Amino acid sequence: MARRYDSRTTIFSPEGRLYQVEYAMEAISNAGAAIGMLCTDGVVLVAEKKITSKLLDTKAVGVRREKMYQLDNHIACAVAGITADANILINTCRLTAQRYYFAYQEPMPVEQLVRSLCDTKQGYTQFGGQRPFGVSLLYAGWDEHYGFQLYQSDPSGNYGGWKAVAIGAGHQAAQNLLKTEFKEDTKVSNISCNCFAVFEATSSTGFELFLCMLLLCVKEE
Repeated sequence: MARRYDSRTTIFSPEGRLYQVEYAMEAISNAGAAIGMLCTDGVVLVAEKKITSKLLDTKAVGVRREKMYQLDNHIACAVAGITADANILINTCRLTAQRYYFAYQEPMPVEQLVRSLCDTKQGYTQFGGQRPFGVSLLYAGWDEHYGFQLYQSDPSGNYGGWKAVAIGAGHQAAQNLLKTEFKEDTKVSNISCNCFAVFEATSSTGFELFLCMLLLCVKEE
């Protein structure tokens, strides 16, 4: 039955499903995992970079930037999925943030930037001749309105705020482990250890972890 309705992103199945969007999410489930956790003094993003070959230079710029990106001075993100798709979305995000700063002379609020990118992602599920972006993103940021924030978005254009969330391979097992391990009002120094523990429990062998911590530093007068 699915083969009759999965040729285009604009066709709903009788059950109300968009199969191309679901296939994009399945591609993310096979990618290297990433975890985000919200703390009282920052946001922690941890990403898994699978080493597919011993000949791969893990210190190369392109390899190390494959999982973590800086969108603006106050926002960073981790990705899981097709890296080429992620590069397009990252560039769109950076351009949007800089246009906002040029127009208003202040950093773009975190959720507004996330919503703007998700509107773009949603458009690729609604018009013919396009396919959804096969990538999911974790956004970690801070603004003066809501402080530290953690968001996750998927290929459908949906996004939500989280205290702790996992994407990529083994995300369901990691999410279940986070439900028991995560504690609110925890500092970054304690929570980063929990992230590594989750990866050790849910990931396969032969991987390298990239750790990105977003902290707010307030200059005392």
